[in-house]
Formats: sequence, structure tokens, C-alpha cells
Amino acid sequence: MLRDPVVGVLALQGDVREHLAALREQGARAVPVRRPDELAAVDGLVLPGGESTTIAKLAARTGLLDPLRDAVAAGLPVYGSCAGMILLADRLLDAPADQVTVGGLDVTVRRNAFGRQVDSFEADLGLDGLPGGPLRAVFIRAPWVEQAGPGVQVLARVVGGPADGRIVAVRQGDLVATSFHPELTGDRRVHALFVQIVRSHLAERAGVHAGNEEVPA
Repeated sequence: MLRDPVVGVLALQGDVREHLAALREQGARAVPVRRPDELAAVDGLVLPGGESTTIAKLAARTGLLDPLRDAVAAGLPVYGSCAGMILLADRLLDAPADQVTVGGLDVTVRRNAFGRQVDSFEADLGLDGLPGGPLRAVFIRAPWVEQAGPGVQVLARVVGGPADGRIVAVRQGDLVATSFHPELTGDRRVHALFVQIVRSHLAERAGVHAGNEEVPA
């Protein structure tokens, strides 16, 4: 029987506690991640909402940026919400010239695409593959995906209004990103989806390791 997954939340800035609580409700061992050794101990990672430029600068200052990039490249499941989506993006629009990202997600993301803090809003979204009907989504100075690469699955788009059709949730392998903040509502389905991705990743690794074991003579 597989152990419960250890899922970290990057705890440099942003809404860390809300993600930790939501992950624990899904049976994960949720832990804050502030150092490279803590990152090395997790089975999956959440990049929370907050200020993407601040998070990136703190990650570089604390020696976490390169280990984060290496972990994503090595296949670590990662979920990014709002600022986390920006951090996972390979390409940015409307970003400071010196802003860096973790990367790994083949998307172009436009920062603050929906406007300023006063333009924050909520909307009901249908998320592809997520049962149970529409999801209430909270957008706060949110980005959107301007362009998604061929290997990226679009999970949700805005319906209606001036942003009609804009991409606000994507998945590429074990990387998931949303423009909105599911940790701020009582609906835990996005966190449940991510914890299941981490569990499946663990199971696949366990199968590979078992298959590589030598058979006693």
C-alpha cells in the first residue's frame, strides 16, 4: 500500500496556509517549503498565489530557483495558482524585463490580464475532467494564458464578458495551473485533482522501482 503523498507549498510569500489546509483535507501530508532540502523531500509542490516577482526574487535569493527548475524538469508534479501560473510559464507578457520564472509549462501567460486589485471578480467555470458541475472561481489580479503549446490541455476558459474565451486553467502532464484561487473557496476539487496526480505519480515510480529490482537466484 502506498503511503500518503507529501505535498509541499512554496512558503516564501502568498496564501500558503490556505493551500496547506486544503491539501490536508485531501489526505496529503502538506508541508511548507522554504529551503532546497525541504523541496527535495516532497512528492509534489504547490506554487501559491501572491506577487510573482517577489516570489521569484525570494526563490533566487534563498537558493531555491535552480532546484525548483531542476525538480520540474525531472518530473515533479506541480500546481500553480495565479502567481503560481506565472512562475510555471515558459513565456510572459506584460512582465518586468528582469522577471524570471521556474518554467516547464509550454504557455505564454499575460500578467495582471484581468486588471488591478479593484477588478477582482468571481465566476462559475466548467473545468474539463472535473466532475460535479461548475466551479466557483475567484480571480484576483489574475493572469490568463495567451497561448498554449500543442502538448498543453486547456481545462477551462472564461465564458461571457470582455474576457470571453480566455484560457484560465491548463494541464501539461503532471503540471497544472489556474488563473484563479481555489484555496479561497470551500470547493476542494482542484486540490483533490492535484493530490490524485501526485498519488498516480508515486504509484508509477513505485512500479518502476519494483520492476528494476533484481530477482534473487
